[in-house]
Amino acid sequence: MDKKVRVRFAPSPTGPLHIGGVRTALYNYLFAKHTGGEFLLRIEDTDQPRTVPGAENYIVESLKWCGIDFDYGPHIGGPDAPYRQSDRMNIYRQYADTLIQNGNAYYAFDSEEDIDQMRKKLELAGNKAPSYNQITRSSMKNSLTLPADEVKRKLDEGAEYVIRMKIPRKEEVRFQDAIRGWVVVHSSQLDDKVLLKSDGMPTYHLANVVDDFLMKITHVIRGEEWLPSAPLHVLLYKAFGWESPIFAHLPLILRPDGKGKLSKRDGDQLGFPVFPINWKHPLTGDTASGFKEAGYLPDAFINFLALLGWNPGTNEEIMGMDRLIELFTLERVGSSGTRFDIKKAQWFNSLYIQKQSPEFLISQLKNDLTQHQLPIPQDAYLEQVIHLLKDRVVFLSDFYQLGTYFFIENIDYDSDTVKKKWTSEAGLFLKDFMELLKKSTNWDTHTLENQFKELAEQKNIPTGKIMPSLRLALTGQITGPSLFEIMQTLGKESTINRITNAINTFK
Repeated sequence: MDKKVRVRFAPSPTGPLHIGGVRTALYNYLFAKHTGGEFLLRIEDTDQPRTVPGAENYIVESLKWCGIDFDYGPHIGGPDAPYRQSDRMNIYRQYADTLIQNGNAYYAFDSEEDIDQMRKKLELAGNKAPSYNQITRSSMKNSLTLPADEVKRKLDEGAEYVIRMKIPRKEEVRFQDAIRGWVVVHSSQLDDKVLLKSDGMPTYHLANVVDDFLMKITHVIRGEEWLPSAPLHVLLYKAFGWESPIFAHLPLILRPDGKGKLSKRDGDQLGFPVFPINWKHPLTGDTASGFKEAGYLPDAFINFLALLGWNPGTNEEIMGMDRLIELFTLERVGSSGTRFDIKKAQWFNSLYIQKQSPEFLISQLKNDLTQHQLPIPQDAYLEQVIHLLKDRVVFLSDFYQLGTYFFIENIDYDSDTVKKKWTSEAGLFLKDFMELLKKSTNWDTHTLENQFKELAEQKNIPTGKIMPSLRLALTGQITGPSLFEIMQTLGKESTINRITNAINTFK
């Protein structure tokens, strides 16, 4: 019987969570739910100097906003707790010792100066990428080159050392990646990575492999940047005598121009977020904008993100979390990088806004009005405004930004727009139209439009010549919803007052 699928998301709390990390978490989550498996969060904080206060909480809050839930993690516990590597320090040493004992690792007593000298010597000899490896270790100070009694003496005296992986010579390392197919690397291309640092802390490689084994992880789904480490991890599993999990290395999310990995700098320069929620570094004060605060709905963000590197095998684009779970497979994740397209993200957001209930949108609009210290109209009025603007908004804040004129009487007219859109002919026409409106007993869209067109026909004036002036008078803008629907929503008194004010202002 096949093992139950178990996957993990294992970020380092060194700063805000990039959307590439969010996508990794999302794909792990979708895969776990699709297969009826389990999904856990593990915080990999062995690099303590780079750990940032608050970053772990930021990661948890970001994924919570995205709707990505965990079965186990440091914030909820579970059978394999603790889920924070800094709380598991007593575990790793014994596994490093196991590798020493079975001949797959060794003590290295070299100082930084020793290693620098080795590298300089190799560089002078024409080696452009010198490293501590199967060849150079033979000339270094380690338990492979020193007599056994000297090694024992150094250990007994408390000499400083690291434990390095003993990479086998002339061996082909092969593993099948669920996304990329067979990956083959010769061991001569690998160096003897440090597994346990001189302070007793494990490196990422040792802690990652040990924890994945102990937590019964069946599939390691992670970013492409970890692909170069995979052969070492395969060798570590072999050295321990353990079965390797299935690896799946996700493609990069690329800059919009396709040239390189998407970064915070790209977002800053091009004006879009690359993090799920806002972040402020507690020590430096550096800030990063988030999709949440930029006005994106979490469902829209997740739908957009899921399609950055994966396709459902259908023509569908709009998919909620349940549908994504139903369709997701690793076989449909591409191996090539995918360009980030903020316009596509905005398109998704606009569609998801259109799917929201009137009650939700009304509450959001009320929040904006309160923030701008404006009176709150009746819900029926707000619902009508939302109906008029719904097809035009990209963000929730657009209901207020695009429709401010629905909530204030004193319109702020832009002088350049007035010069372009207001004519004396339009002013005379609107004066007559206003008199018609004052006498009108029916205030509905159909009646208002007929009155406008009939008057224009009587005066032999093309409606296209005077409509921009009417829109300017009512809204201060040059584009927007149907003018006559705007008039119906504003009501008779407000409409007449605005036309009167425009005529008097633009004399």
